[in-house]
Amino acid sequence: MLIEGLLGLSPWGYVGATLLLTHITIACVTIFLHRHQAHRALTLHPAVSHFFRFWLWLTTATVTKEWVAVHRKHHAKCETPEDPHSPQIRGIASVLFGGVGLYRADCRNSETIERFGKGTPDDAIENNLYARFPNLGPAAMFLIDILLFGWVGIIIWTVQMLWIPFWAAGVINGIGHYWGYRNFETGDASRNIVPFGLIVGGEELHNNHHAYRQSAKLSNKWWEIDLGWIYIRALEIVGLASVKRSAPKTEFLPAKHTVDNETVAAVLRNRFHVLKLYGAQVIRPVLNVELRSDHARRQIRRLRKWLTREDLQLSTRQRKTLDAALRESNKLEIVIEFKRRLKALMQPSVKDAERLARLQEWCAKAEATGIEALNEFAMRLRGYSMHAT
Repeated sequence: MLIEGLLGLSPWGYVGATLLLTHITIACVTIFLHRHQAHRALTLHPAVSHFFRFWLWLTTATVTKEWVAVHRKHHAKCETPEDPHSPQIRGIASVLFGGVGLYRADCRNSETIERFGKGTPDDAIENNLYARFPNLGPAAMFLIDILLFGWVGIIIWTVQMLWIPFWAAGVINGIGHYWGYRNFETGDASRNIVPFGLIVGGEELHNNHHAYRQSAKLSNKWWEIDLGWIYIRALEIVGLASVKRSAPKTEFLPAKHTVDNETVAAVLRNRFHVLKLYGAQVIRPVLNVELRSDHARRQIRRLRKWLTREDLQLSTRQRKTLDAALRESNKLEIVIEFKRRLKALMQPSVKDAERLARLQEWCAKAEATGIEALNEFAMRLRGYSMHAT
């Protein structure tokens, strides 16, 4: 009995049990720690919330306040030397293979915990058990695994202890800021690793999250799958969760030709998507037409990236190359200037009344440039609406 454990599973049964246990932990991280606690994107029934907290104590020794604080700091200081785990600053290998060490190092920073950890559980069981004796949880899980699975429980427990440090602290924090595709031109290097968020519960859609960090739903395109969102919707249907925030939905109304307050609201709430569209629909077509020389054609891929990506920091040499290309192309210089103006009117410091006037002026002047791609984009922007699709 001790060798096989109480369950006496087959070899494939042990594999299935391991995947199930680790997946429950993934669900706890993405739903409870990330979307509920760190970003307040949803509310959870107290019983569900406490189950998540208890399971995370058993399987990760995570202290909620510490996890939330480090994650919020990551957003506040993203891609700077103060970012706890940016591969752009620390190197991809350091984050991918040492992410858990970087996390624990910042957990020891009392300023980080106090500044960014507000609003997390502060009840008796948190203070007297979960936060006070975090390592007691994994020790209890070790005994449970041995009891249920016998000697194989040692392997299952080891996998459980490595699962979150590798997938969450390593892969998501590392590769999620290093490799993948981008739906939104955020000011950081975040990427969607794959469009199917199944292994890490939807956290693979990291660029979507950085664009709309307070959204309970991480998928954005129709082909993207956010498994965590499916679980949240299931909890919501049975009354155990309530979604507070999700990414804004908009549509283009062809019959709408007036830039009004609704247009401004839609542009602001979808500013990252607007900038992405501007790069794809204005800058890239102009680049393709304007840069005709052989030398320019060899550099067009780099220029395209430099001009359309918001997260890139150019070297002095790259900046000189870009400036030279802009001087040689009046149209390219114009569309880059219009992008700068568009970004400027999106800044929080701009008053709402002034923002409306500036967007109206921007559209009118863009249409008057005679640049076809810019003209079409401005006309399309007029139809931007907050109506749900």
